[in-house]
Amino acid sequence: MRRDTFLKSLAALAAAGSLPLSAQAAVAVKMMLPANPGGGWDTTGRALGKALQDAGQAASVTYDNKGGAAGAIGLAQFVNGSKGDPNAMMVMGAVMLGGIITGKPPVNLTQATPLARLTSEYNVFVLPANSPFKNMAEVIAQLKKDPGSVKWGGGSRGSTEHIAAAMIAREVGVDPSKINYVAFRGGGEAISAILGGNVTVGGSGFSEFAEYISTGKMKPIGVTSGQRLKGVDVPTLKEQGINVEIGNWRGVYGAPGITKPQRDALVAMLEKATKSKAWAEALQKNDWTPAWLASDAFGEFVDQEFASLRATMVKSGMV
Repeated sequence: MRRDTFLKSLAALAAAGSLPLSAQAAVAVKMMLPANPGGGWDTTGRALGKALQDAGQAASVTYDNKGGAAGAIGLAQFVNGSKGDPNAMMVMGAVMLGGIITGKPPVNLTQATPLARLTSEYNVFVLPANSPFKNMAEVIAQLKKDPGSVKWGGGSRGSTEHIAAAMIAREVGVDPSKINYVAFRGGGEAISAILGGNVTVGGSGFSEFAEYISTGKMKPIGVTSGQRLKGVDVPTLKEQGINVEIGNWRGVYGAPGITKPQRDALVAMLEKATKSKAWAEALQKNDWTPAWLASDAFGEFVDQEFASLRATMVKSGMV
């Protein structure tokens, strides 16, 4: 076969979606980031896109930020606009499950295709640098005195930091339904509110606040892990007598209606990307813990997490 004929045949197969994406040099990966710029999903998606290119699995990657409703707005666009597209991916995580439970959007994750869990991390609670409080004990004392006076700032309703705040209230004898939680559309908005002293306590994944903690602009007062994070001198909530432990994780879904071979090709791409130098650098830079889990096993994990989160939220008075 002549070279030009061969290339035309490849192009035709790529256009029909018959080739694995790694062979579709002319096709861009389309990455849905269901959050505003600056947050964890945005950072994860862009790091993943760079890793896909570094590993030779994508010729280019385009990003679409659609924040709001704990990712439900981006999820709806992804589900409705990418059906059968073997080159589309969406970053998601535990926050989206919480948002679905509280918001009950018309779309659901079951309509998309689970690909892989990538990372896990724990939340940290911080005080603005100019806060009148010095530690979590003082915040709890104020919470007991006047629950509404303590503004907890973080991601969308149903996010892991929202659930953690409700769990903290419950554990210290405060009605979780009385907490004053201020939800933000993305990590960038939450960071601005904390730095500006517009909330009493801020919560998010440690990686999102690390820069501000290291420069003294935020004071960490507790992490939601069972043990202190490696290399991080911040006490756990449990150390402080608050029996709360909750983790966060992030993963990737594919479009609705893709075939099993197409899903397998995407999973293989992602696995190669997570072994790239670019991804290793992203893990180190953001203090992410690798948590690879793929295909059906990941789908089963999401189902279990959904049930567990719902039970926790019901117990905490959030549902």
